[in-house]
Amino acid sequence: MQSPGPPPPFAHTPYDGSSYPFTVGLRPIEELTWLEPDPLIADHLARKRELISGALESVFRAEADMIQAQHEVLDLICENLERFHSASHRFEKRKVFVAGVSEPVCIDHGPPLLAASLIVQEDLVIMRASPEGYRLAAASLCFPSSWSLEEKFSKPMSKIHENVPGFNGARMGRTVERLFENLKPGQLVCRYNWAIYDDANLYHPKPKQIEPAVRDADGNFLANLFLRVERQTLKRLPKSRDILFTIKVHHDPLSFLRAQENRHDIARGLRNQLLALKDDQLTYKGLARHREALADELSRLVNSEGRST
Repeated sequence: MQSPGPPPPFAHTPYDGSSYPFTVGLRPIEELTWLEPDPLIADHLARKRELISGALESVFRAEADMIQAQHEVLDLICENLERFHSASHRFEKRKVFVAGVSEPVCIDHGPPLLAASLIVQEDLVIMRASPEGYRLAAASLCFPSSWSLEEKFSKPMSKIHENVPGFNGARMGRTVERLFENLKPGQLVCRYNWAIYDDANLYHPKPKQIEPAVRDADGNFLANLFLRVERQTLKRLPKSRDILFTIKVHHDPLSFLRAQENRHDIARGLRNQLLALKDDQLTYKGLARHREALADELSRLVNSEGRST
């Protein structure tokens, strides 16, 4: 058993025009690509274990009647890993050996959703239908991007997204609700979000503002920033009819960008989306104070020597 091949930095680039911020942007995917184990899996799982052992209620919540849905999620994830990811995951009875992790995970120990979260890098959220719309009924959420499970637990989507510009009272919220209602068993879709942070932490439960001190000695921004891309998937659980929402975080130092062969295209796409954000969207992403400086630095990278065609 070995770790998967190394993922390239900037493995997903939703800012290249393939999707846009504050839109739904769902696309179909195959079961083969549903989960994304990569060489960082041991580090990510170690961080999950730290958070779970130190602040369980901050990263795991489940309503009392969610146990069967949790089992359903665990079974689906184990089935997918056994089928498509035997290079990184090995199963012996009810124990799972993960590449790079010294101790196996006993998947019969503790809440099933928590066990599932300890064998994949993805965070796992179960949404259940209610009169107010789909609500967050169970979750193992160790790597949130500026939102708190403690605050959002058991709330419907309208409350979960009440601070997201353009979600409530606009087409986006209604579109998402219809998608949840109409998603069929066997369908698998994904979407992407991106954000910029000034540290390498995966656990970000509070809103983030980039600090002025992120410039390096030469006055550059990119050297101390991280581009965070969330790959989100949706799958209807065939038995409970709940929706499983997965979130895989890719958190790349922007300093890596200068070494990428396609750096000009990445910088151009990111700059274009940054400049297209409205004021409330910039504030939500924590970029209101630094958009122009970031755009200028990305522009210099776009126009640097070796520009791609």
